[in-house]
Amino acid sequence: MNKHTRLLVSVLFAVIIVLAVGITRFYMNVSNDTGSSGNTADVAEIIDSDSEKNQIFIDTNGFYGILNASGYVIVSPEWNELSFIGGEMCLASRTISGKLLTGCIDYEGNAVVPFIYKSITEYSYEDCVFYAAETDSDGSCVIYDENFDPCFMRSWDSCTVSENNLILQSGECSYTYSLGESGFTCTLADINGSAADVSFSLNISSRLLLSKLNSFMLEKVAESISDYLEFAVSGDQTYLADITDLNNYGSFKMLFPDDEKIVSRKLTDIDNIFIYSDKSDDSGQSYTVSITAGVQIRYINENDSVKILSGSYRAVLKFNASGSEITAVSGEFLSSEPDYPEKEDLPEKDNNDEADKPENT
Repeated sequence: MNKHTRLLVSVLFAVIIVLAVGITRFYMNVSNDTGSSGNTADVAEIIDSDSEKNQIFIDTNGFYGILNASGYVIVSPEWNELSFIGGEMCLASRTISGKLLTGCIDYEGNAVVPFIYKSITEYSYEDCVFYAAETDSDGSCVIYDENFDPCFMRSWDSCTVSENNLILQSGECSYTYSLGESGFTCTLADINGSAADVSFSLNISSRLLLSKLNSFMLEKVAESISDYLEFAVSGDQTYLADITDLNNYGSFKMLFPDDEKIVSRKLTDIDNIFIYSDKSDDSGQSYTVSITAGVQIRYINENDSVKILSGSYRAVLKFNASGSEITAVSGEFLSSEPDYPEKEDLPEKDNNDEADKPENT
């Protein structure tokens, strides 16, 4: 899955969840209308109760349901598993289309979290409670708070809980969040990418930057770095299409664009990448990304010979941000020409050749 597809899937994930809730609720309502629910059930065992004295029971067929405080069935016994989670909701599992899927229902049996998950796991740290839900379709992860509202407007490729940290993975990028009473706080972002088959990494630990730049924005920055560097060494403007609109192409400069001696440019390494806030002329926020790129240059010297020169050159990319959107607005390398060696002189004529010639007789 490429970057654009992953971003589109993440943005639409919240919409998919809403649609899945509706579809699942319709399925549940049809099931309830045609089922055998009633005011009484063949209760085999009471397994749990909540603060309002509602009780989860197992019937004689091994299915789970809920009785209210008066002993009447309020959720019919048609579930493979049920457990109270507060807020008049239950984690529930049932077989749908031959698969055991997990979601959440209310005390009327309505789906309030879609039944699209392989598992939903509860975690708690001090006063912070959250749930990690693994989708059945592709194993991606959705993080819910204690009220089962999504904590992030996206799904993640994976999640790892370690002590008081939550580590979320999206493609080659990972984000570390600390857990506390106020919820999740991003403390570290490891943003990885590549340009011309050369990998790079941008590590951000500034709480201020991480409070302003969300995961979508940081991944857009990484994508812009990759596309700009590809353009800078190749001159192929199609790489700029994902960075900016056609009218702004001129704000992005190649590496040594006017040097006619250069035959080719090749990236060899990318390091020392960092991002910092910059001044903005409008109400938005501006950012600058500094990049040091190792480049191998093939050029024609004064003797019309093709030579190879390697060097490191610094580039800067400028970004404007508004809300949760960030866009690259310019890019250039700061050096005006390569670090050429001193002028290479033509080989001098050997005077000894003349001296060695015999004199005419």
